[in-house]
Amino acid sequence: MAYHVYVTVSGEGRIARYSMDGATAALTHAGDHAAAGRPAPVAITPDRRFMYVARRDDLLISSYAIDPASGALSELGSIPTETDPCHMSTDRSGRWLLSAHYLGETAAVHRIGEDGCAQQPAVEWRHTGRGAHCFQTDPSNRFAFVPHIEGNGGLNAILQFRFDAASGRLAPNAPPAVKPAGLDGPRHYCFHPSRDVVYVSNEQGCSVSVYDFGREAGTLALRQTISTLPNDWRGKNTCAQINITPDGRYLYAPNRGHDSLAEFAVDADDGGLTALGRAPAEATPRAFAIDPAGRFLLSAGLDSGRLATYRIDQASGHLERIATTEVGKAPMWVTILPAS
Repeated sequence: MAYHVYVTVSGEGRIARYSMDGATAALTHAGDHAAAGRPAPVAITPDRRFMYVARRDDLLISSYAIDPASGALSELGSIPTETDPCHMSTDRSGRWLLSAHYLGETAAVHRIGEDGCAQQPAVEWRHTGRGAHCFQTDPSNRFAFVPHIEGNGGLNAILQFRFDAASGRLAPNAPPAVKPAGLDGPRHYCFHPSRDVVYVSNEQGCSVSVYDFGREAGTLALRQTISTLPNDWRGKNTCAQINITPDGRYLYAPNRGHDSLAEFAVDADDGGLTALGRAPAEATPRAFAIDPAGRFLLSAGLDSGRLATYRIDQASGHLERIATTEVGKAPMWVTILPAS
């Protein structure tokens, strides 16, 4: 198996493309695609035919067709946005592009046309509050969550919505939000691949929270919060993205400040977390991705400009760094897709 790897190099206005060997994780630079205006978050349709990239300084969302064999991108067009998205995803059908706007205090939904292009105007431009940082639908495609961090006037809450996959519209769920007891600042989240559990990285709390997901009601209930840091750490730190292996056995979250990747084992019975330790990372590890086979993890250092490749020990969950690649100034997003 081979993979295509995409890294938005925000400080150089380009999308770097690599081919990745599925057996060794060796990376080969395969090309670059110009994307001026600080390209950052990336979203991919479920069928892996189209990519969307937010160009945050230019207030644009660009649509691309993906060549499945070579991984090359063909730009289809761009649409303007009122504010810059810090996170994007598509719904489970691939018909809607979802975006969270931190400074714009907004969750937005744009239609995706038959040609793969994101369309204007947005069908939903919902003011949610400062600090909106992630926006995804659940596996049933009937519900969505928008976490807001705590700092700089952020809501420090996860907003809960019902999602209409026919119209792309949102409606507040009941209750409309869940709020942590402390100033945790929920930022990003991922779903367990087979259980009704959601994992949330807490930016200010430097922790991961485990929420039980009510499949019928579409709501979250906090069960566990566990630190990403060692007990003796006293320096500044914030958390960023979060990812779980495809088999649901291990979960990882980066520490920006401690410059490490926190490692967790996932309980096979209830989805709870046990801390395993931390792997040293490149300076300011913000964006990372796990390959579809769950064997390797790629983590970009925002301040180092390097991409660290780790092997995931299948027995222990620990990360072993096996390579480091120079990618360019301020890498902001990492995406891994199967090549066909």
